[in-house]
Amino acid sequence: MSHKAHELAAEFPEDLEVLHHLKATRGHFAVLADRYDEVNGAIHRIEAALEAASDARLEDLKKERLCLLDQLGRMIRDAGAVGA
Repeated sequence: MSHKAHELAAEFPEDLEVLHHLKATRGHFAVLADRYDEVNGAIHRIEAALEAASDARLEDLKKERLCLLDQLGRMIRDAGAVGA
């Protein structure tokens, strides 16, 4: 698989430095980012018809991705405000 939509770097293109810093220095952020990547990858595979899933399962994954994105975005914004 090449580029997947909704990758964190694409979601926060102006905050790449903060994103990388948080992944390297904050364990909780790294765990959330890894889970986001897992969920995003699962959604991508389902939408590309590489994996089968019910509509409910896909919807649940999309909701989880959005929740993770909100949490990560808040952490990125907070870290950027204090200079990481």
